[in-house]
Amino acid sequence: MGKLTRYRAGGKDIAAKTASNPEGKGLNGFLLDWYRTEPRGVAVKGRRQVLAEFFTSMLVLSAAFKYKPAVAVPNYLYLVDGTWILSLISPAEWSDRYREGFAGTCVLQPDMTWTIEPAAQLQERNPVSAAIARFYDAFVDTLDSDLTLEEILPFYVRRLPYWQRLHASALSRSIRAALVLGDQRTVRCRDWQAVLPDFDVSLLAHDSRG
Repeated sequence: MGKLTRYRAGGKDIAAKTASNPEGKGLNGFLLDWYRTEPRGVAVKGRRQVLAEFFTSMLVLSAAFKYKPAVAVPNYLYLVDGTWILSLISPAEWSDRYREGFAGTCVLQPDMTWTIEPAAQLQERNPVSAAIARFYDAFVDTLDSDLTLEEILPFYVRRLPYWQRLHASALSRSIRAALVLGDQRTVRCRDWQAVLPDFDVSLLAHDSRG
């Protein structure tokens, strides 16, 4: 149990637990993780790049992982038994089962978006490329709305595990900052949807800059 620190508010003592637990989910640990996931270097971006980064990052964050991702460190995305898995273990170190499900090398950027260097096998039709295409179709469907893009960002998704939830929030803060810089906050999702290209694996690496 963490120790209690007392604060005064409105003349009353309020006790708050301050020591973090071993998983870093206590107050101190959370605030430190929040600071470390603050988007840095956010720049003005074209609409297609914003959408490419949103789509790619959501694909990565839909994967199961139980570690703290670090900026510029290679991570590896796999589809195993219908489940997306993010790992620090490369395909060369895995079994054939994992190598067959390899989707690409993922890198967290300083602005808290993700890029993916697609695996060579994504150029062919197979279960992995088909799963990504389905994810893209679902992403397109989420933009069929009169809401703004900011209003559908995953700032807080309670059902997500800790690291996925924290990085989804970081991604949302990053995209919101880019929208502010680009004066795009009032653009409706359907207007964003209208500039979406047909799916191509180059989107994963954010090659579309328009």
